[in-house]
Amino acid sequence: MNSMENLEKQLICPICLEMFTKPVVILPCQHNLCRKCANDVFQASNPYLPTRSGSLTSGGRFRCPSCRHEVVLDRHGVYGLQRNLLVENIIDMFKQETSSSKPTPERKDETPMCEVHEEEKINIYCVTHGMPTCSMCKVFGAHKDCEVSPISSIYQTKKTELSDGIAMMVGNNDRMQGIISQLEETCRAIEENSRRQKTLVCEKFDQLYSILEEKKREMSQKVTAEQEEKVNYIQGLTRKYGDHLDESCKIVELGIQTMEEPEVALFLQNTKPLLKK
Repeated sequence: MNSMENLEKQLICPICLEMFTKPVVILPCQHNLCRKCANDVFQASNPYLPTRSGSLTSGGRFRCPSCRHEVVLDRHGVYGLQRNLLVENIIDMFKQETSSSKPTPERKDETPMCEVHEEEKINIYCVTHGMPTCSMCKVFGAHKDCEVSPISSIYQTKKTELSDGIAMMVGNNDRMQGIISQLEETCRAIEENSRRQKTLVCEKFDQLYSILEEKKREMSQKVTAEQEEKVNYIQGLTRKYGDHLDESCKIVELGIQTMEEPEVALFLQNTKPLLKK
């Protein structure tokens, strides 16, 4: 029994939460879905996909509800997916095995009983209060003035509503995932653009720095050249005036010696060239 229960869990569709109904399609990620459920999810995920005469004219995106793997379908949509005949055969064998092994009374015991009328089974649905109840509650109890419907018809309606709601939620999740992916891509684009701009700014500043360094070197060389020119000129004047000073000092010494000459004739003889100098 445990093995059969585990097998039954493996045969549950993740969309309708019921056992797979034929035909069963297999996705590229190896997960299975009822074709109807897969088609509901596909249409909910691609609400604006163009159609022509009720058939698709182009492919669309489909995200697996089990693993979130995204599949790009062709113009056939989910009808272009391969049927999983193995799973369909297993479902047939499972249904045959369970129908032959499980006695009918045990199935009846699963039907809940009314809390007010403990001997009565819950077999109708109170539309007014939105809850299942029994026939006695409708005839004599709290729901005698309420609108009721057969529980089987309400069951199918609610099951369809839940299945549609799940398909819609899966489609909404796919769209939100698409928005998140776009935002993440935008964030990556902003980061990449920022890196490029930083690189460009650094290159521009490196170019400016190189130009400034070149101008600095040129101006430094110019100042150094002017310094050497002026220093050489001043040094030349210094040497010139130094030589003149030395010559003048020699003349002064010679004049002092001449002034001390006691002989008048010799003094006059030496004075003429000295004065000329």
